Amino acid sequence: MAANQIVLDLETKKIFQEIGSRNPADLGVSLVGVYFYETHEYKAYEETQIHELEPLLSRATRIIGFNTHRFDFPALQPYLKHLNLSDLPSLDLLEDLEKKLGHRVSLQSITTASLNEGKSGSGLDAVEYYRSGQIEKLKEYCLDDVRLTRDVYEFGKKFGHIFYQSKDGTSRLEAKIDWADPAPPVNFSLF
Repeated sequence: MAANQIVLDLETKKIFQEIGSRNPADLGVSLVGVYFYETHEYKAYEETQIHELEPLLSRATRIIGFNTHRFDFPALQPYLKHLNLSDLPSLDLLEDLEKKLGHRVSLQSITTASLNEGKSGSGLDAVEYYRSGQIEKLKEYCLDDVRLTRDVYEFGKKFGHIFYQSKDGTSRLEAKIDWADPAPPVNFSLF
């Protein structure tokens, strides 16, 4: 039961080379894209709207993303007043795969091999969309990544594995995974 799960991805205003550190919190968030399993809706939150997302995240049974623990959560945390993202139930698909494989794989590698579909751009494109005021293109790109992350998650749940491309791009490799939905909360009411 995927009732209150949220798939999340975000885009930043800057890139690491510009800030002189590897701290995602210093990049600034331009947009957060989410998919709500509960309502089957996609929504984009611009920087000034992020506060609206905080109560929704706090009620999630799980937040699903790709590189969320090392990138998205640290970048988003400065915008949240009442919530510590590291305390929330989450599934970082990249982190889970890295533990199983012993190396990182890109979302592009997985979507190409598992879904026969590539990403619509890159994080550098997203920064450029933000800087040039192309907010609709930024939303489109970010929500497409959210959709791809959701589709990879669903593929993995359904088949118990995902595929990814070898580093040289010549082979399609398989990774066994266990991405079952979290158990629903237990109701201990006696009445």
